[in-house]
Amino acid sequence: MAKNIKITLYIVIVCLLLPVKVYAQQTTVVTGIVTDSLTHEPLSYVSVFLKGTQVGGMTDESGKYSLRTTGNCTEVVFSSLGYVEKSVPVRKGITNHIDVALLSASYTVKEVVITPGKEKYRRKGNPAVEFVKKMIAHRDDYSPKKQDFYQYDEYEKLTLALNDFSEEQKKKWLFKKFQFIFDYVDTSEVSGKPILTVSIKEKVAKNYYRKDPHTEKKFVTGIKRAGIDEMFNQESLQQFYDEVFKEVDIYNNDVNIMLNRFVSPLSNIGPSFYKYYLLDTLDVNGEKCVDLGFVPFNSESFGFTGHLYVTLDSTYFVKKIKLNVPKDINLNYVSNMAINQEYSRAKDGTRIKEKDDMIVEFQLVPGTQGLYARRLTSYNNYEFSPPEDMSLFSKEGSVIVEDDAEVKPDAYWADNRQVPIKSKENAVDKLLVKLRSVPVFYYTEKIISILVSGYIETAKDSKFDIGPMNTTISGNGVEGARFRVGGLTTANLSPNWFTRGYVAYGTRDKKFKYSAEVEYSFNKKKYHAREFPIHSLKVSHTYDLNQLGQHYLYTNKDNIFLSLKRMKDDRSVYERKSEINYLREHESGFSYGLNARYMTEYATASPQVEFILQNGTRLRQYSQAEAEIKLRYAPNEKFYQTKTTRYPITKDAPIFTLSHTVGIKGIFDSKYNVNHTELGIQKRFWFSAFGYTDILIKAGKVWDKAPYPMLIIPNANLSYTIREESYELMNPMEFINDEYVSWDLTYWANGALLNRIPLIKYLKLREVVAFRGLYGNLTKKNSPENSIFIFPKETQLMSKMPYMEASVGLDNIFTVLRIDYVWRLTYRNLPNISKSGVRIALHFNF
Repeated sequence: MAKNIKITLYIVIVCLLLPVKVYAQQTTVVTGIVTDSLTHEPLSYVSVFLKGTQVGGMTDESGKYSLRTTGNCTEVVFSSLGYVEKSVPVRKGITNHIDVALLSASYTVKEVVITPGKEKYRRKGNPAVEFVKKMIAHRDDYSPKKQDFYQYDEYEKLTLALNDFSEEQKKKWLFKKFQFIFDYVDTSEVSGKPILTVSIKEKVAKNYYRKDPHTEKKFVTGIKRAGIDEMFNQESLQQFYDEVFKEVDIYNNDVNIMLNRFVSPLSNIGPSFYKYYLLDTLDVNGEKCVDLGFVPFNSESFGFTGHLYVTLDSTYFVKKIKLNVPKDINLNYVSNMAINQEYSRAKDGTRIKEKDDMIVEFQLVPGTQGLYARRLTSYNNYEFSPPEDMSLFSKEGSVIVEDDAEVKPDAYWADNRQVPIKSKENAVDKLLVKLRSVPVFYYTEKIISILVSGYIETAKDSKFDIGPMNTTISGNGVEGARFRVGGLTTANLSPNWFTRGYVAYGTRDKKFKYSAEVEYSFNKKKYHAREFPIHSLKVSHTYDLNQLGQHYLYTNKDNIFLSLKRMKDDRSVYERKSEINYLREHESGFSYGLNARYMTEYATASPQVEFILQNGTRLRQYSQAEAEIKLRYAPNEKFYQTKTTRYPITKDAPIFTLSHTVGIKGIFDSKYNVNHTELGIQKRFWFSAFGYTDILIKAGKVWDKAPYPMLIIPNANLSYTIREESYELMNPMEFINDEYVSWDLTYWANGALLNRIPLIKYLKLREVVAFRGLYGNLTKKNSPENSIFIFPKETQLMSKMPYMEASVGLDNIFTVLRIDYVWRLTYRNLPNISKSGVRIALHFNF
């Protein structure tokens, strides 16, 4: 995903620049190997923690472990599924190498005896599996969503830090100018490692729930942010963080975190996905609980290892949850993840979440500084009565942010913080001031800002930004080398009035092209005009190429990265277009636009894209006036907003689109009445940890007789990169229709097959299969013999057979590369076509 690329690149460069230092206290280090006392084989996933501290971890696949702390530690404790817990003394302030051998054990729970140990695991007749099935059957018994109403307060703190500094890095010459950062080094409360906090975000909210009609609202009353990520669009970044570090709910079949789906230990498919073990009984906050342990059958799949602490009173109530991910999981950049949740009961037994603590350690690039992230959320003040103001359920949007949320005084935070904040976490602003005083950091940050936004800011509070930079130079078959310069004004000049435009020049056609627009926003913007929600009126005028049969839906047509083509892209006309656009977006995800345009298309001399009437008359140009209405509904859509484009963070939300265009005869020199309707729907469907399918279906019809450029020309992709909603092996203007139905199906298997192949599974590859096609038709009124303009010679008529392509690919190569091999399945005997080929895409995914 484009957003992931930018955020990752920024963090990696900053990590490489920042110096390091071990926290200046006595450090106790404990390392070793854990084995089975009978078989002497190494034991993986053994829980290891240092008594007297909050430092803990698990052994890796080779049974090895390593912990460190600056706290007061006296013992190291080892515990595992089916083994006797063991404690060993440690000496403070030195490195302790402790190898231990654990004894197998049998545990009795409600007269059921199991010995998981090293014997073969069986589902049939396993009391742990029967216990879990009963938990699954009762998982909704005490859900708060069975209440008619409930409300509660929420406090969230998200900390990002550079993780686990070493003395070796301190000696590097690059870090000599950053000695001051040592004053800001802190110690992780979880791992005991020295960390440097580089971003901290706090949020206070009040949540409301209504059962019927089902409504959930979050009113954010306070937001506080500081950190190196302040250059990004903060609203978009918050959406990204909310999805990556999403609140875990094991009572759903799927757990949605890291932009992936994990199988919940209480999923309906859990008994087929996990091995379960009934372990010891213990006291959890005054209640007797059984320790239910679980691990996935396949450690590379998207599942958890961990423990559920379940009450023994026949209610199957989960008091506490501990989740980790297997070391070999096919998950990028995550070296360790731990999730801890605590629950209590209301007077009527309703389940109440009190704490949700997620810690993730990232290794973005091997050999570079790691990143530590902790999202700590606490909940309190639960009420199960209707709110006094019922009108809050009718407010637009699921998340409502108060106008003054970002300017709350210190007294507000002192009263509303449910978790204390440490002094060094509060000093991020001071750290950034010092970092920016060092030229190497200052200019690196500026470069990253340009890469992220695509624009060069002309001042600290820039009133005009130059860009987008990826269109500065490009090329195509008509213009040759194309040079372009442009920019836009910002809210620093005016929060309501905005302009943007560009000038371009082609070295082959020796023509200047240009675009200019003025936009008035009815709501004040923070920086640029495209910020959500848009409510604006825009007037624009453009003179440029119109590349027939190539529609650039998610990028600029002169993006330099699309300049390398598999064939000459010379099916173009020059177009002069004036437009008036009104757009209104709502928090609910519904938007509508009203457009009026007048355009003139100019035939090109070489190569020939001509406008020839049936009587042989050649037209140099033709004009058309149009009016258009667009409707779009995308509930719960999540995206990252740049100054020009929106990149989807997830595609889980359905998107419905409907548009209708009316060509109006008689306005200026317009000669045609045309009606064109388009309908589309797209959605991502998840198959739990076994991947997902993206489905896009569209249909359209031109209802009248019209010139061929105004008919339906399928979107051909001439580049070697994979582009959505396009056909990789179709030529521009190869087909022209006036009615069509198209589909685009892509299945991302997330390694469902490759994770099970020895040796191959360690490459963490992921399978991708795609199938796309278009069934088109040309009605008699627009057939070649009846058409207004004579069709180009290269254009073919579609038969009853649809155009179809299929591809098979490998994704996640080096975590960033996708390679597909594409086959053209139909219309393979046409001249000058590609029957197959290799296509690539670069993107970052967890």
